[in-house]
Amino acid sequence: MIPRYSRPDMVAIWSPETKFKIWYEIEAHACDAMADLGTIPRGNADAVWKAKDVQFDVARIDEIEAVTKHDVIAFLTHLAEHVGSDEARFVHQGMTSSDVLDTCLNVQLVRASDILIADLVALLAALKKRAMEHKHTVRVGRSHGIHAEPTTMGLTFARFYAEMDRNLARLKAVRAEIATGAISGAVGTFANIDPRVEEHVCAKLGLTPEPISTQVIPRDRHAMFFAVLGVIASSIENVAIEIRHMQRTEVLEGAEFFSMGQKGSSAMPHKKNPVLTENLTGLARLVRMSVIPAMENVALWHERDISHSSVERAIGPDATITLDFALNRLTGVVDKMLIFPQNMLDNMNKFPGLVMSQRVLLALTQAGVSREAAYSMVQRNALKVWEDRVDFREELLADADVVAALGVDGINEKFDMDYHTKHVDTIFKRVFGA
Repeated sequence: MIPRYSRPDMVAIWSPETKFKIWYEIEAHACDAMADLGTIPRGNADAVWKAKDVQFDVARIDEIEAVTKHDVIAFLTHLAEHVGSDEARFVHQGMTSSDVLDTCLNVQLVRASDILIADLVALLAALKKRAMEHKHTVRVGRSHGIHAEPTTMGLTFARFYAEMDRNLARLKAVRAEIATGAISGAVGTFANIDPRVEEHVCAKLGLTPEPISTQVIPRDRHAMFFAVLGVIASSIENVAIEIRHMQRTEVLEGAEFFSMGQKGSSAMPHKKNPVLTENLTGLARLVRMSVIPAMENVALWHERDISHSSVERAIGPDATITLDFALNRLTGVVDKMLIFPQNMLDNMNKFPGLVMSQRVLLALTQAGVSREAAYSMVQRNALKVWEDRVDFREELLADADVVAALGVDGINEKFDMDYHTKHVDTIFKRVFGA
């Protein structure tokens, strides 16, 4: 991923230096386990640890790979340059390249998960803060983009909180699912390496031994991992779209913070554009791009092929780096977002009283009017509000049929805004707890 949409901690997980360090730890821990089992001399295993503080030379490994055309062999050759060829002769004993590559990839995905989990926790805190702040700030709810009934800004933030909380649970679950390792040798039969080596290496790396691998760790695990990243990205877009709508000039119920010296347009100095949330919509698309290739990686030929390899070299870094950046950006947007309560009321009153139409409809049916007749009575008055911007309550009070059914006091009572917010506390308890 390009530096513009990257943060250093996540980028570091995918650097060649980090990758080779993990490869080294896999090989060194495997040597330890084989020495304990008497498969190789203890002295040779100890010698491998002489390289524990070595900063592996990426350029040198690339130089060797240019000849060998094999990245793991190039690394092992470079490792022997540090350890000594005789001392390193038992490194990789009974192992195959996928033992190193797949176990390393899952270590990286676990570390990436930990950063993403922290990102979600921070986002949840920002959403909860804004939800509590605007718990009773009334705004109009919309369906199909059209005014529906009153809700609150706090409920808007609360539903985003609940969605991201589900995503946190999903991410924790998929972190556990991806945290497996395999040191099972060619075609996964352990023919040339003891299963206890795998157990030792996985324990040292914080992984669980894969119950059954072929020559690779099953890719349904990775498919699920990237699918969850795709869902989180879609949730980011869900929040971003709402903020973008709120910032539209004719709506302006909320807006991204506009910093001193910021410019909205190269041509029009008056512009304040929702550039961050528009950016988040685009970044969400990039993360979702990884989902289908990850699913297509599940089907490999027999015990292995490498059709998945090129895909994962791209989507592993790109999806996690992009999602890390996007979550962090969204947290900042939510935390500093401007809210305009008066504009919310003004918008609701553009069609005065119209959002109370359902309550009047229900009252008429409860007063003995058939639903069909009640609907017709309410709609004929509501349409006047749409067309002439008159006051819905005044139209109802002038309608003899409605007055006959509900009375003047009955009509006026149906325009109490608190009616629509009476269960906000109940919803908040469901979302945030008591």
